[in-house]
Amino acid sequence: MILPALAASAGHIRFSDLGLHPDVFSVGFFTLRWYSLAYIAGIVVGWWYLLKLLEQPGAPMARRHADDLVFYATLGIILGGRIGYVLFYAPDMLTSPLRILRLWDGGMSFHGGVIGVSLAIILFARKNGLQWLRIHDYVACVVPFGLFFGRLANFVNGELWGKPADVPWAIVFERGGGEVARHPSQLYEAGLEGIALFAILWFFFWRTKARYAPGKLVGIFLVGYGCARFFVEFFREPDSQFQGTFFATTIHMGQLLCIPMILGGAFLIATANRRRQRVEPIAGGESVA
Repeated sequence: MILPALAASAGHIRFSDLGLHPDVFSVGFFTLRWYSLAYIAGIVVGWWYLLKLLEQPGAPMARRHADDLVFYATLGIILGGRIGYVLFYAPDMLTSPLRILRLWDGGMSFHGGVIGVSLAIILFARKNGLQWLRIHDYVACVVPFGLFFGRLANFVNGELWGKPADVPWAIVFERGGGEVARHPSQLYEAGLEGIALFAILWFFFWRTKARYAPGKLVGIFLVGYGCARFFVEFFREPDSQFQGTFFATTIHMGQLLCIPMILGGAFLIATANRRRQRVEPIAGGESVA
């Protein structure tokens, strides 16, 4: 009964009226997409903010390390995100390996990206003789930038929309969501995973001594993201490939993947003070108790 009522979308915002398009511009065979710019913006702004964090006492690495870390992290994001998407959301691609290379076919998994970046940080730290968990704390503080820009790109693309809704800010995503007004769940995620999570991590980094307890900031990030994503999934339409399955009727795949994140993050927070130690900054300066 509710769908016919919502389908009469008078009074709701129509996505087509917003003048948004996935492509920034096209020249010949080259097309620049907002989604690509979101990745670039997330990496560049995140790198800039990381340098600001490293200027503070007790930094786990020097500026020269940060420049190299960007390369490692970028590979982790791309490889982990794509492999995670294939394993978690589209395992059928394993039968057609060439489809995996077509990044525009399907998408990327944030949870896979987290695993990829974590592995990249571990390899980077081992190569340079650094403490990987402390580096991870600093990297966790910059991730919300990428999440914010990425979710805005999802909105501009008119994808990953929410469930049918009759709230004043509901949007009709004609390109795939039909004539049904829906929650703009992409914007909910941009606000919670991006702005709110950044604010929380900013407070704990700049106003507390959390950065001196290895794993605490990572734990706060994991719990914060996991809870935000789990909550927003109640307003988000399940992935089309899961329609009619357990992952649509009972728990979304995104929610399922958030459970170990929340539990792991809670463990890191609870045990962080045990790992607290005298921190000798890599870049010089006074040590921090």
